[in-house]
Amino acid sequence: MTVSGHQLIGQTSHQGDQAALEPVDPATGKRLEPDFPGASRKDIEQACSLALEAFGEYRETSLEARANFLETIAIEIEALGPGLVERAMLETGLPKGRIEGERGRTCGQLRLFAAVVRAGEWLDVRVDPALPHRQPMPRLDLRQRHIAVGPVAVFGASNFPLAFSVAGGDTASALAAGCPVVVKGHPGHPGTSELVGRAIQQAAKACQMPNGVFSLLFGVGNEIGQALVANPCIQAVGFTGSRRGGLAWQRLRSSAAYRFRCSLK
Repeated sequence: MTVSGHQLIGQTSHQGDQAALEPVDPATGKRLEPDFPGASRKDIEQACSLALEAFGEYRETSLEARANFLETIAIEIEALGPGLVERAMLETGLPKGRIEGERGRTCGQLRLFAAVVRAGEWLDVRVDPALPHRQPMPRLDLRQRHIAVGPVAVFGASNFPLAFSVAGGDTASALAAGCPVVVKGHPGHPGTSELVGRAIQQAAKACQMPNGVFSLLFGVGNEIGQALVANPCIQAVGFTGSRRGGLAWQRLRSSAAYRFRCSLK
C-alpha cells in the first residue's frame, strides 16, 4: 500500500490544502516522502458531521457485527505486511523488533476488545420487572444498560506509533462501545498513521459499517486538535500526553460546551 499524504474522511481520501507536515527520518534527518498537507476547517467539520451521522446506526449494530469489525481491522493491519514495519522504522527510528512487537500488541488489543464486546458483560444490563400490584403505588418495568456517548476524538501519541495511535487502545475501546472515531494523527509518524487508517477504512467497507465511523486528519500546530475538541459533534476525547496538554484540552472543551449551550438559547 502506497502512502499518499491524504486526509481520510469516512470512505474518501483527498489532499489537504493547509500547511504541510514534512516527515523526517529521525536517525538521519532526511526528509521522507510524501508531505502531508493539513486538513482544512471544512475537512474537520465534514469528519465530525459524518461521525455524528454514523453514530445512530453504528451504536445499534449487533455485538457480533461490532466484534467482527474489530477483528477485521486487526487482519487488515497484519495484511500490510513488512511495508508498515519499514515505514514505522523510518519515521520513528525504532528497531524492527520493537515495531513488530507493537504491531502484535495493537492487533491483540483489537481482538481483546472484540472478545469483550461479544461477551456483553460491559453493557451492565439490569431488568427490574413491573410490580403492578405493589402498594401504595405500582412500579413500572425498569431497564438499564450502558450506551455509547457519541463520536470520539482520539489523539495519536508520539512514543507508540501503533499501540497508542490510529488503531490503538483509545480507538479500539471507542469503536467497541459503539462510538465513531475521528483521529488526529501524530506529526511524528504520519505515513505509519495513514497506512493503519487505510486498513481501518478497508475493514469498515468490508464489514458494511456506516460511512463516517472512522476518519483520520493531519496537520501542523494545534489548530486541528482545538477544532476537534471544541466541535459540538464530539462527545469524548482520548488523549495520551502531558498533564499540561490534557488540562488545556479540558479547559477548551469546557469553554466550548458553555458557548454551545448559550448558542441554543
